[in-house]
Amino acid sequence: MIRGTVHKFGSDVDTDVIIPARYLNTSDPKELAAHCMEDIDPSFLGKVRQGDVIVAEDNFGCGSSREHAPIAIKACGVSLVVANTFARIFYRNAINIGLPILECPEAVARTREGDVLSCDLAAGVVVNETTGERFAAQPFPPFIRRIIDAGGLMRAIREERS
Repeated sequence: MIRGTVHKFGSDVDTDVIIPARYLNTSDPKELAAHCMEDIDPSFLGKVRQGDVIVAEDNFGCGSSREHAPIAIKACGVSLVVANTFARIFYRNAINIGLPILECPEAVARTREGDVLSCDLAAGVVVNETTGERFAAQPFPPFIRRIIDAGGLMRAIREERS
């Protein structure tokens, strides 16, 4: 079960504002986390707490195919991203690094900055604890849940081999 405070963003949040290109000279998750979302919301890092949730509108993660973007989001403490839609390469990169993401337009439309969301990934249920509303999202198939539960694709492969 995931539970956290919402940080809400609009449409077309691209990878350049998730983690600006000037910080791509490192792959260190802690260093990337220190600059996550700073160009779109300079106060984000002062507000985000371990377990929080990003909620966004359409095409979240558009732009380049860099894995740095979902790594930065996960490393700064975000436990889930809920959006109307995701850029496909971001979607796959998020799964590959073990960052849970869900497409749930109803939840996006009915959630505000500062609300508290909880999510059961296995059931595909998102609950806005602030309003009491429940929303259905498509749950991941078991093989994707295994990747996310393992913390990413490489860890999942290592677990399968051992």
